[in-house]
Amino acid sequence: MNEKLIRVGTIYIPVSNVSLASDWYQEQLGAVENYKDEDKAILDLANQSVFLIKSKKEESLNFKDFHGREQFVLTFEVDGVDNLLLLHKEFKEKGLQVGEIEDRGHAGRNFVFQDLDENKFDVWSELSPSFKNNRN
Repeated sequence: MNEKLIRVGTIYIPVSNVSLASDWYQEQLGAVENYKDEDKAILDLANQSVFLIKSKKEESLNFKDFHGREQFVLTFEVDGVDNLLLLHKEFKEKGLQVGEIEDRGHAGRNFVFQDLDENKFDVWSELSPSFKNNRN
């Protein structure tokens, strides 16, 4: 198959306070800030460009599935279950809103965490094969 879309270049995340959110993403997730004004911050995070966009307080990335369960739109990957366990422990020690480690019936394990604006993110213990192959 000839792929037309090569990669996701930028992710936009609604936040109520750009400055506080940018600080949180840098301190808690290791993001690097490249630009900030009162309406947005541009960060490098997990090999992606992330725009934190000033939005109304009630805005978020989350949505409800068919069963009414709130879902996330983004999954971060770590390399293996041991790294997932370490990151889960670190996030809990930092006081982040972190869910329990789950077995969702597929390879690896996952957990969900939230940012200051209650945007939910998933973490999966398996690296995508194409990314893993390009790392070596």
